[in-house]
Amino acid sequence: MSDGEQTFRIARMGLHFFEEPCISGTRGSGTVFFSGCNLKCAFCQNAEISHGRKGLDVSSNQLIKGFEKLVEMGAHNINLVTPSNWTNLLINTLKIAKSRLKVPIVWNSSGYETVANLKKLEGFVDIYLPDFKYGDDALAWEYSHAANYRETAKAAIAEMRRQQPRDVFDEDGIMIKGVIVRHLVLPSAAENTRKVMRDIAEIDKSLYVSVMGQYFPTPAVMGHPTLGRRLTAEEYDAATDAFFEAGLKNGFSQELSSAIEDYVPSFDLDELRSFLR
Repeated sequence: MSDGEQTFRIARMGLHFFEEPCISGTRGSGTVFFSGCNLKCAFCQNAEISHGRKGLDVSSNQLIKGFEKLVEMGAHNINLVTPSNWTNLLINTLKIAKSRLKVPIVWNSSGYETVANLKKLEGFVDIYLPDFKYGDDALAWEYSHAANYRETAKAAIAEMRRQQPRDVFDEDGIMIKGVIVRHLVLPSAAENTRKVMRDIAEIDKSLYVSVMGQYFPTPAVMGHPTLGRRLTAEEYDAATDAFFEAGLKNGFSQELSSAIEDYVPSFDLDELRSFLR
């Protein structure tokens, strides 16, 4: 690696088949997991990379070659997971990637990011895939140590929608431009979900919303009085009801059977080293 070359902390690069159907498709989404996260969620299912920063230092050139390899493997898109902390460094890399790749770039983030940073991405991101975790700021602070989460995420998603005002799909139903907002339903947080759905509807009732039922307690919260249990079917049904009550039109739902560790990616650094060779 030459002096001054940009480097990124990467935990995994590979095809992923468990995103929304229009993202994973039949060939998989080309996921690139960045280490670190701008949220510190107590219940994070990827805590070893988001909190512990497990990963390898990868140069911009290696990253672009990794993108190209994922496309050669058949990836429908390049899916940047938790990239927000790396925004400024990624701009030049994305400029090069957009000139070489013929697949969409997906920005898969926490939603807790500034409008100013998102404006830097205009023209380089085809699909925004943000979380909208909290409509309740007290819950956001308690669970994720995030101040002013609700208004920050709402403004960020509105900016994403400004950049990608239409949701466009190819002939196979794969998204090539647009926004999908994800909401992870949490135990005993029905009002939080209702607020999130209303906030999304205020931005644009036609936004695609993924109502995620995949919550399961990680070891870090196993003894927590609220987070230490799985969702009930009634809680998830209430979340889907909140989607319709808000006037939202387009969405994805999950079976509660998806709330298992089997769907969490493996962060095997030997596999990553092999991929990067």
